[in-house]
Amino acid sequence: MVDDQPWSDVPIDLLCAAAPWRLFRWHKGQKHYSGTYWAATTCNFVIYESRLELARLLFADFDSTVCGIVAQPFLLKTEVEGTPRKHVPDYLLITDAGPVVVDVKPRHRLSNPVVASTFAWTQRAVESRGWRYEVWSEPRNGVLENIRFLAGFRRERLFDPELLDELRHADLFGMTIATASKCLPDRPEPYVRAAIHHLLWRRDLYTDLDDPLRASAVLRRTS
Repeated sequence: MVDDQPWSDVPIDLLCAAAPWRLFRWHKGQKHYSGTYWAATTCNFVIYESRLELARLLFADFDSTVCGIVAQPFLLKTEVEGTPRKHVPDYLLITDAGPVVVDVKPRHRLSNPVVASTFAWTQRAVESRGWRYEVWSEPRNGVLENIRFLAGFRRERLFDPELLDELRHADLFGMTIATASKCLPDRPEPYVRAAIHHLLWRRDLYTDLDDPLRASAVLRRTS
């Protein structure tokens, strides 16, 4: 059911429970890469309509300050210089610092006058509620590749809780991933290495993601 409400009156709880505004289908030859991503943050599937949107989902899921992700959460309608305008933002993120409305767009399209105008009035509407508005474009490729790799270890139910606790209490500061993987001699090394990658995803451990994530990467504790 579609329910028009004044923007300033829409409760955040209603938006958090919203279904995606648009339905999408897959068909041969389509230009956009659409799909669903299982987010560890929500333990549920979130849709995306392009590889760039999938990249933004990965970053949101990896962000420890994000506790909610909603795709295509609402349709904004307004009038700009006498012309009716409509826009569906790509994502609503619920963060420790408050709601963030996100539009995802390739960098080369940001200079398009229609795109720029749409994002400008959307920003004004979002910020009128004291929320943050973000236009997200291509990230640094190295960081994206590292986060994409760590996302393969995001499902906590696949890991032995006792092993994770052992690693959380181990003094891994300054160790490389290769060395840390051998720190529990009673545990199979591949299991320990996978658990370390999960703790990196969870941000219980930290390493520099600007560089390629290798066995020689040095581990640090998060503050």
